[in-house]
Amino acid sequence: SAAEIKQQILAAEPTSGTTVTMATSPAVVSTTAPDISGSNNTEISKNDMFEEIKSKFLNEIDKIPLPPWALIAIAVVAALLVLTCCFCIIKKCCCKKKKNKKGKKGKDGFNMKNMQGGEVCCRAFIILSPYAFLVVCPQLTVGILQAADLMSMDSGGTSDPYVRVLLLPDKKKKFDTKVHKKTLNPVFNETFVFKVPYEELGGKTLCLSVYDYDRFSKHDVIGEVKLAMNTIDLGRPIEEWRDLESADQEEPEKLGDICISLRYVPTAGKLTVCILEAKNLKKMDACGLSDPYVKIQLLQGGKRLKKKKTTVKKNTLNPYYNESFSFEIPLEQMQKILVAVTVFDYDKIGKNDAIGKIFVGSKATGLGLKHWSDMLANPRRPIAQWHVLQPEEDIDGQLAALFAKK
Repeated sequence: SAAEIKQQILAAEPTSGTTVTMATSPAVVSTTAPDISGSNNTEISKNDMFEEIKSKFLNEIDKIPLPPWALIAIAVVAALLVLTCCFCIIKKCCCKKKKNKKGKKGKDGFNMKNMQGGEVCCRAFIILSPYAFLVVCPQLTVGILQAADLMSMDSGGTSDPYVRVLLLPDKKKKFDTKVHKKTLNPVFNETFVFKVPYEELGGKTLCLSVYDYDRFSKHDVIGEVKLAMNTIDLGRPIEEWRDLESADQEEPEKLGDICISLRYVPTAGKLTVCILEAKNLKKMDACGLSDPYVKIQLLQGGKRLKKKKTTVKKNTLNPYYNESFSFEIPLEQMQKILVAVTVFDYDKIGKNDAIGKIFVGSKATGLGLKHWSDMLANPRRPIAQWHVLQPEEDIDGQLAALFAKK
């Protein structure tokens, strides 16, 4: 039995040693194997992701319905546009001080001490569509930067300047900068765009007129600058000072005449305004005609109580309306009422431009007051009268002056 026990002990020892070896060996393998396999999997997944993105990008390009040469041309033009913008920004930032010094030298070169009106700095250039080889969309961009040494137009030794920009001979489309109060050296930094075909630009003249703003009267011209487009290289941006010249004092432009009828019934408190006809209206359209209609406004104390308008008469400078409009006004309110009549040119696209304006009432002057007085002196009878149309801004200034006295 002792021998059997010894044999069992000898047989058990190798078994236990084998167990320990097998237990430790996998532990070593398990700690090193995940690191190697994990890094390989990461590299493979990244390569797969790049390949997938690349294939998707190529597939999207293939779907674009343009030939390869068009895609290449678009990419080249886009790159040139980006480079041009970057160059302009860098040039503007780096050369800003130098330009200011050149501007001062320009003043001396222009002999500013002998000038009366001052000078204005402007910038003009032509912009083509980035895809000019596909669609041509030219536009003239005009920047009004600043003015210096302007003439004093007010009693306080200053002015309230603003600049009006026109591309002659077209006087219909115009832009005005903001008004700068009480200064002779305004800084505007405003940009305006004229959409005009490039082949027509050579026959036009850019006109910059500097005005002194006046709330209650006509704005006075300080001076103007005229630039013939056929003398300027618009292939590159131009920024320079220009002397102001004395503006030609043109005769008041004839806007036309309008005939209206006024009738008041005191017992019913009813005022009837009849728009009869107009004649010799200003030409507002390119064809030499207009599409006029008339707006009537009932005003009291600077506030608009009611408004009405006639139908539009197409392609005529002598429209006939014969349209009546009635307003309920008590007799005691008649001394406080003003009736403003404005003739507009109708446009399907854009703002309707005012051709001319008049107003009648007890606080009017001249023919406007006489017509109102004749109506009150002849109750129940329609009194017709022709009126000469005036510029809308002039009439608005007169109305503002009347209401300001309140």
